[in-house]
Order: sequence, then structure tokens, then C-alpha cells
Amino acid sequence: MPNVKSRPAFLDTEKGKEIRRKFQRMTDDDSYNTASSYSANRLLYPDNLMPFVDKHMGYLVDHPLLDPDIYMANVRLATRLR
Repeated sequence: MPNVKSRPAFLDTEKGKEIRRKFQRMTDDDSYNTASSYSANRLLYPDNLMPFVDKHMGYLVDHPLLDPDIYMANVRLATRLR
């Protein structure tokens, strides 16, 4: 089980980089709905649009007890266009 204090470093791990690549591949694939989301943070997102990858990587960082592979599978199911 991941350590809560070390989770922000998740983005720099091999697993974090692998999950980011998978999310990026989803955005490149037209069979997934990967539209950007609204963000009120104009400093990070001047156009108020948070990219799909940033949104989900941020969620994984904010929820350190979540298994990244299971989360990834659920996001794929939820965003798959039929």
C-alpha cells in the first residue's frame, strides 16, 4: 500500500510516468471522451480549461490510497465512446 506522505512523488515514479503515458494515449484516441474540464484556477490554466491528463493525475495525487491501475481501468470504461 502506498505511503500517504510520499504520494506527491508518485508523479516522478515509473508507475506515475506509465499512467501519464496511458492517459496521454487515451487523449490521442478518438474512441474516448477526453475533453478538457473547467478550472477556476486562472494561474495554472489561463483559458480555464484543465487538460484530461492533468485532471486525472491530480486526482491520483489527491487520493493516495487509490490503486492507479484500477482507477485507470474505471476511467477507460467511463470515457469510452460507444
